[in-house]
Amino acid sequence: MDELVNKINSIEDVYDDFVRGVINYAKRKPEHITTLNKFLDSNKDITTSDVVEFITMQPDFHNYSAIIEENAS
Repeated sequence: MDELVNKINSIEDVYDDFVRGVINYAKRKPEHITTLNKFLDSNKDITTSDVVEFITMQPDFHNYSAIIEENAS
């Protein structure tokens, strides 16, 4: 995880919420860390938007979206 954190913090247009979001996604599965590290290694001039797009295109990304429960009244 430390390697991933260092890589995302080195992106030129990095911002705090981006870092938190990527870390939270990566923590869900060890495979996410590996996939993100490979993506970052293969794309040197990357922006935060590129990373967000990559993450949202992952097959399991929407499995982690918020679920709103409706109250039965």
